[in-house]
Amino acid sequence: MTIAIFLGTLLGLMALGMPIAFALMLTGVALMVHLDFFDAQLLAQNMLAGADNFPLMAVPFFLLAGELMNAGGISRRMVDLAVTMVGHIKGGLGYVAIGAATLLASVSGSAIADTAAVAALLIPMMRSHGYNVERSSGLIASGGIIAPIIPPSMSFIIYGVATNVSITKLFMAGIAPGLMMAAVLVGVWSWVARKENVPPRPRQPWSVRGKALLDAFWALLMPVIIIGGMRGGLFTPTEAAVVAAVYALFVGLFIYRGLKIADLPKLFVASAKTTAVVMFLVASALFTSYMITLADLPNLVISLLDPLLDQPKLLMAAIIILLTLVGTAMDLTPTILILGPILSPLAVKAGIDPIYFGVMFVLVGAVGLLTPPVGTVLNVVAGVANIRLEGVIRGVWPYIIAYTALLALFILIPELITVPAKWLH
Repeated sequence: MTIAIFLGTLLGLMALGMPIAFALMLTGVALMVHLDFFDAQLLAQNMLAGADNFPLMAVPFFLLAGELMNAGGISRRMVDLAVTMVGHIKGGLGYVAIGAATLLASVSGSAIADTAAVAALLIPMMRSHGYNVERSSGLIASGGIIAPIIPPSMSFIIYGVATNVSITKLFMAGIAPGLMMAAVLVGVWSWVARKENVPPRPRQPWSVRGKALLDAFWALLMPVIIIGGMRGGLFTPTEAAVVAAVYALFVGLFIYRGLKIADLPKLFVASAKTTAVVMFLVASALFTSYMITLADLPNLVISLLDPLLDQPKLLMAAIIILLTLVGTAMDLTPTILILGPILSPLAVKAGIDPIYFGVMFVLVGAVGLLTPPVGTVLNVVAGVANIRLEGVIRGVWPYIIAYTALLALFILIPELITVPAKWLH
């Protein structure tokens, strides 16, 4: 009955078009009423406590860092470097898109921000050189979802807060699968690019490449500082977010000079608006998570899946299928906040490494950003490229299939994630 009330209320409110944050909050209230102890003060206290969480301080600073990077020229220099290095290969601008997406993922952590930045810089260039826009848009959308996996990742921060798992360990565990995602994109694009009848760009001399590398030095130093600082224990993920924002501000103002003091209020407001949306969603979800715990919902789910507890890989496959279905209709952050606290205890009881499970959870949710009908990243690319959503969907399917195969490989061989994670940590 408790599961029916939880799912019925949440899905019913979402079907009515209610914003996820309010739907979550009212689902928690429904569980309160079901347990016969409605208390408005308890609701307010738990929402406040949900937002008053030190690791969540990383969210506004990473969002601000992303805004400052795009406005200050850091993102553009990473793309320019990739163009000079691999732009001369057949389908070269596609490889540029993959390289740029991977580099930006290592400094931003937001799929939407990274996708918008790469699409805005590269789609006009690919269109003017004769690339098929649908195939190009599908590639750029697929590259954008590397951002939630390679640190610093806002999704890992939110997952760590929601499930009480080490954010630093999640960050380190995300490096290897994130790079494997990039390798998968290279493989698929090398096959897709055969259909492109585009003459390659002229090979750049090493003097031009060296100049581009020198110009991008300060941009490339950013991920080294962030990941190296966390790996060396110099700062926590939350402190790394502050370092990223301050570094992006300093480089944008005084080195690349793409930023002006007059630009800052607009950038601060933009990041504050996005932060407000995310934090209200987190506050509502953590209140609902508190009610889920009181209603003993995780144990009810465990009892339903009890036959699979002694077969971790089969259980993992079942959870992946569930998350894939959910990902077609729900964005990554609410998926983490709603299902993370329910499924994480189940994984632990089955003997699944919680860090491995967290990486897989976020990875499946990230792939969900590419699947219709919601497909947030698809909508971003369609808007930037000024093409119909159906066109982006046609272009993205080869990469969704490849990512699905990669997920299956991770289920069969968890060591692909766990072994590099132990070495990096």
